[in-house]
Amino acid sequence: MRVYPYKRLPGVVSLRVEAVELRGPGEIREPLDTSAFSTVDQVVAPGVAGRDDWESARLKLSATVPGRATEPGGPWSDVAVVAVLSEGATNTRITASLKPVTEEGRRWTGHLDLWREDHLDRATMSLHVVATVDGVPGREIATSDKDWIIDLKADAPLRERELEVHAVGFREGPEWLRRFREVPWIVDTSGDLPAVHVNTDFEGITELVGGNGTSVDNLVRDLLIAQMCTDVWTAVFHTAIGDLEIEDDGTPLFPRDWRGEVLREMLPDVVPDRPLEESLREVHRRRTGTDGWTDLQPRIHYAATCRAEVPRALTATIRGLERIHRGTDA
Repeated sequence: MRVYPYKRLPGVVSLRVEAVELRGPGEIREPLDTSAFSTVDQVVAPGVAGRDDWESARLKLSATVPGRATEPGGPWSDVAVVAVLSEGATNTRITASLKPVTEEGRRWTGHLDLWREDHLDRATMSLHVVATVDGVPGREIATSDKDWIIDLKADAPLRERELEVHAVGFREGPEWLRRFREVPWIVDTSGDLPAVHVNTDFEGITELVGGNGTSVDNLVRDLLIAQMCTDVWTAVFHTAIGDLEIEDDGTPLFPRDWRGEVLREMLPDVVPDRPLEESLREVHRRRTGTDGWTDLQPRIHYAATCRAEVPRALTATIRGLERIHRGTDA
């Protein structure tokens, strides 16, 4: 938990996308169907419209803020509610001010315009309540707990993205893969999304992973995929924790792309029984400090194997082999 040197606004602050409108050449406007955005997952996918000629999107927004933010005599003045959209891949940041529509100041509305040429992949949008506190203007007194995602590449508003899997021969494939020609797969975390490159030159790997063979084949396949997923979770965690933005006071911040999602998913098992922000600080301290990083490796491995469901796959393999052996003996 972060500590602020001023009074913060208690209560829940939420942001909602009420409608999405695409604008194309000649100011042609097209309101998107509600299937283009998910209130539950908090994702907007303009690609649902099936149009390639749109130039900008207008997001119509509404926000809910605790009424005490604007109560007379409160510790805050000059209260403003701002939606902030940012994308790390392009270093783009857009802000839009919302206006109150109720006397008690609970509901605020407005819109944010997003220009397609300014963005590459996924942008995140959050809500911030700022005010003058103790004579200091522009202090953040509250923020939304969960960001909205604006996904320019997806054709469905889904928060979780599928892992990219590429089947390629390492011996004659891209230059950087040739040095790994003796292994069955390599995890690459350098792109917009993590990717697994499966080496088709590794004898039998393609048929085993992609096929539906005998009972034994299927047991081995599931166990192999679980091991592959363990490698993925381990790699993405180390990539995410090694690429943090640090505030002036040394506080690490959660990344806003898949790296942040990975850390929020795994940290409860890496540093259990602590708030996420405190867990992030602890792991960052150990990684950049002189000791403690090695001690965390078993916890990181544990978190990765749990998410890859290795215990389930291994138990199923052992029990399946026992059944097969009993049948053979009979």
